[in-house]
Amino acid sequence: MFGLGWPEVGVVAVVAILIFGPKKIPELGNALGKTLRGFKEGLKNSHEDKSPEEEQQ
Repeated sequence: MFGLGWPEVGVVAVVAILIFGPKKIPELGNALGKTLRGFKEGLKNSHEDKSPEEEQQ
């Protein structure tokens, strides 16, 4: 995962818990998931919206 081993991932997780607190982490994950889902849907819709003439140019 991004060239990180398990010890590095553990350190990042501990730092995130110390900064945001254990109650805020699920909310941040949920917001990140919604953002990524919206981004993927936007990319998919932009490809579907193109007409065949636009794709040839």
